[in-house]
Amino acid sequence: MAAKEEQYYKKRLNTAYFTSLVSITLVLFTLGFLGLMVVHARILSNYIKENIGFEIIIKPGIKEADIIHLQKQLDTCDYVKTTEYITKKEALDRLKKSLGDNFVNFFGKGNNPLLPSIDVRFNAAWANNDSISKIENQLLKKSFIKEVYYQKSLVQEIDKNMNKITLVLLVLSIVLLVIAIALMNNSIRLSIYSRRFIIKSMQLVGATRGFIRRPFVWKGMLQGFYSAVIALGLLTVVLVIARENIPELAAIESTKMIALVYLFVVLLGMAVTGLSTFLSVNRYLDMDKHKLYF
Repeated sequence: MAAKEEQYYKKRLNTAYFTSLVSITLVLFTLGFLGLMVVHARILSNYIKENIGFEIIIKPGIKEADIIHLQKQLDTCDYVKTTEYITKKEALDRLKKSLGDNFVNFFGKGNNPLLPSIDVRFNAAWANNDSISKIENQLLKKSFIKEVYYQKSLVQEIDKNMNKITLVLLVLSIVLLVIAIALMNNSIRLSIYSRRFIIKSMQLVGATRGFIRRPFVWKGMLQGFYSAVIALGLLTVVLVIARENIPELAAIESTKMIALVYLFVVLLGMAVTGLSTFLSVNRYLDMDKHKLYF
């Protein structure tokens, strides 16, 4: 009879542990998935912003050496990601490619009214209308620059939309983080509840609070670690499938940022389960033995 009862309680404990493991895994997977979405949204935002730039149109008759000198000066600026010097001939070749020879022949044989230019691409932090406007004013003070051209409305629209997306993802992340912590805490409390009599029995035979808590907390942290590993395995599968279906992801992905998301999931899983276990065990250590049945 005692053996059957022991087997019954052991089965209940294993079931509670497995249920808790699955629950925490699903919560960490959801949180990690959102983390990857936030990271990819940030990378995509930077990628789009770093393809924003302007074209510096040089006045006619300026020596090529002076234009190259300006390009080298721009390359040393914090706001510049890349620059490209486009000669008159290269500008004409590009126009031919986009509009066709017939349109270009309108200029007349041997005529090239196009001007040399420097194509500038910005670092993401500077790719907004305010910063670009300041840079434009500085450059127009140079006597050999005729015009600085960029699409102000496009830059403003991109900046506005990116800010909206970032705000929505940030709010969603905070809400989900709070829900995730609450769900993991609840799963751990249910798991410890099934072992409340074991905790009280150890206390009644003289075991210290630290001695009772230690194995439970350690096991709780291990449970968080195992759940995180399983969740990361599922996230990796999702990433592989996404790369196969969207090859462009490989071009903008940051291994460092993905690694930080993975590390965050592992640390969060261990920290929340460890702390929840600590608090739950303390609750039953402080509880009157008669209240354990209610």
